[in-house]
Amino acid sequence: MDSITSRHITEIFRLIALRLSEARTDLGALDGAIGDADHGNSMAEGFAAVVRATSALTDAPPSELFSLAGRSFHSAVGATTGPLYASAMAAAARDFAGKPALTASDLVRVLPSFARGIAERGKARPGDKTMMDAWGPAARVASEGLAQNLSAAHCLDKAEAAAREGCESTRAMVASVGRAARLGARSLGHVDPGAASAVIIIAALREWVIGYESTLAKGGA
Repeated sequence: MDSITSRHITEIFRLIALRLSEARTDLGALDGAIGDADHGNSMAEGFAAVVRATSALTDAPPSELFSLAGRSFHSAVGATTGPLYASAMAAAARDFAGKPALTASDLVRVLPSFARGIAERGKARPGDKTMMDAWGPAARVASEGLAQNLSAAHCLDKAEAAAREGCESTRAMVASVGRAARLGARSLGHVDPGAASAVIIIAALREWVIGYESTLAKGGA
């Protein structure tokens, strides 16, 4: 039986931070087309702060770790993105309250938790040209996969594909909420940077789960 502890969750945060750091320049370029070009820095620095804050809490329950992660991200980033991901992590903390450890399937459930938290705080929906165009489809497909008893890795395969498709669809949208909305029709033809960074987070979660499930299959822990 898999048992994903706070140590593992911090490993996931560390991998997300690494992948976002690697994409920092590309995300900044996407944001520069319709925003102020700071999204890459904000996301990389926000998750770096999460890693620093959570690394010492190896014995904390997952809900406490997600709660601390949300506060740390918000403190490091602020602005628009900070409250959104703080709400995402707070939603995960509520959903995992009382659990001493998680399963791989629980990690799939992080996607609908995050999507719900972001939607509740930002009031955006898929089609508004925001990160919800990635998080919304990914959450839906992840939940469907769990209902079909698919493995966590398979669920996340499908979720990442849905997120990528949703992200690319923002190119044909006109922004209606957020800072990009002020551009009106000039936002057309550009990928939303928040959707692009959401894809990176989901892909990193998938990457970690695939490695974890492979280790379990070989008899590791």
